[in-house]
Amino acid sequence: MTFPSLPPTLGEALARRGYASFTAVQQAVLEPEALGRDLIVSAQTGSGKTVAFGLAMAADLMDGQERFGPVRDPLAIIIAPTRELALQVHRELEWLYGGSGARVGACVGGMDVRREQRMLAHGVHIVVGTPGRICDHLERGNLNTHAIRVVVLDEADEMLDMGFRENLEQILDSTPAERRTLLFSATMPRPIVALAKSYQRGALRISTAGEDRGHGDIAYQAVAVAPADIVQAVVNLLRYHESGGTIVFCATRENVRHLHAALVERGFAAVALSGEHSQNERNQALQALRDRRARVCVATDVAARGIDLPDLRLVIHAELPRDAETLQHRSGRTGRAGKKGTAVLIVPYPRRRRVESMLRGAKIAAEWVPAPTPDAILARDRERLFEQLLLPVDADEDDRALARRLLAERSAEDIALALVCSHRARLPEPEELIDGSSRPQRGPDEPRPGFEDSVWFRMNIGRRQKADPRWLLPLLCRRGHITKGDVGAIRIGDAETMFQLPRAVAARFTDAVRKTATDDPDSDGGVKIEAANGAPPPHTPRAPRPHSSTAGRRGPGGPGGPRKGGGGRPARAPNRPRPR
Repeated sequence: MTFPSLPPTLGEALARRGYASFTAVQQAVLEPEALGRDLIVSAQTGSGKTVAFGLAMAADLMDGQERFGPVRDPLAIIIAPTRELALQVHRELEWLYGGSGARVGACVGGMDVRREQRMLAHGVHIVVGTPGRICDHLERGNLNTHAIRVVVLDEADEMLDMGFRENLEQILDSTPAERRTLLFSATMPRPIVALAKSYQRGALRISTAGEDRGHGDIAYQAVAVAPADIVQAVVNLLRYHESGGTIVFCATRENVRHLHAALVERGFAAVALSGEHSQNERNQALQALRDRRARVCVATDVAARGIDLPDLRLVIHAELPRDAETLQHRSGRTGRAGKKGTAVLIVPYPRRRRVESMLRGAKIAAEWVPAPTPDAILARDRERLFEQLLLPVDADEDDRALARRLLAERSAEDIALALVCSHRARLPEPEELIDGSSRPQRGPDEPRPGFEDSVWFRMNIGRRQKADPRWLLPLLCRRGHITKGDVGAIRIGDAETMFQLPRAVAARFTDAVRKTATDDPDSDGGVKIEAANGAPPPHTPRAPRPHSSTAGRRGPGGPGGPRKGGGGRPARAPNRPRPR
């Protein structure tokens, strides 16, 4: 394909790179109405926006010539929020402008500042860098901006979120007023709009978020789980998909630390990226991902910007994104370059309606699926293991000699069994979730297998305290030092709850409950747990309320009206422990 609207050297670079057509954002910035104007571009990750602004500024930098002139002072500055993204942009512009004689330099934190100083002294046409490092060179007098024709703010929303507003204003104020300012951002919050009004003139707004094919190959799924089961759901999703590369998103650095530790403890090759990690730690983590020594990256939104992972097929939202734009931007780390990807939202039960509304607003058709069960994971393991072991192997004579020796000592079935066990031993164990939807359904009074000889206990909280198995079960496990599988039937009454334990663990449970008791009525330890005198009465369905004209009325004093606390939300009972 030819590109008649571009300088020949850029067209040749695109052809060598295999470009047959432009993406939506690349085509939009080359339209006649966009030429020479300031731009505000809303485009998602993976849409080709780096090449887009490289093409958009070509006419301003090359003055109609096929090649750049002698190197003097920089003609363009591209600013990115993170070192990784800046270096990625630097690599893209190098191949795009390589045939035109342009010199592209990088100025980023974590690199040798003296080497950058020498590079600027020798001259560059285009400077790519992070806000802090570019300001550092400005203050040292290393960077002269009087000849700047174009300034590009890449991922502007993230730079403002990271507190770089003053740095951006310092850079923009140092450049000529007649420059072009190209603002690229995945989202357009109010601070971005305010920045554009201050530093742009008659900017053209371009939005291609709904047209970019960078997200056409992403399958969205949503998994509803109990709030206490989020870590377990992440574990099972990782085990079920066994993706070559995965990013798990959390909202805070504290939650990144907690989830990363939980995954490493279970045997996953995982790394963490958040604001608390040094540049050296980030470099080591990213190298481990590129070398495939690690396959899972647990990260915050900001820390994941600019990361280009090999074979990234899965994105897990362990904590929900703040809005639909953030959801799309996170998910856009996968499904790139024509490859298929999957984005999974882990949704706590109470937040399902909010997520459904967010998905509708973003026009995303997500499939609601159950969390993978251990049985489903083991079934996938069997298929993957069978395919893996049947792959051809490249063995030398020593390997074949050892194989013949093994066959002389053991049967083929024993050797195959040892091979299967060896492969299985490297896989983390799946987790049992609180939701028992995968278990066989039993009648309300039918005993659960293994609980024929059981003991009943009671707790001093019930429906009046908003008791719910979703938080009662983790409470029992914490207080009694037991597992979820040790708890049988749970019967919630108005003022108390009764639950069933096997007799074999009853004494140990009673001792642990006594040691974990406290006087704080608002903590887990303030819940009174004791042995019950016999089993509860047989379960009987609650009779439906009689229908009346006031049964569904809402209002002060009326049946079904809002309780104390306002907003239609039931007030928290004084003795209900806070779920952890």
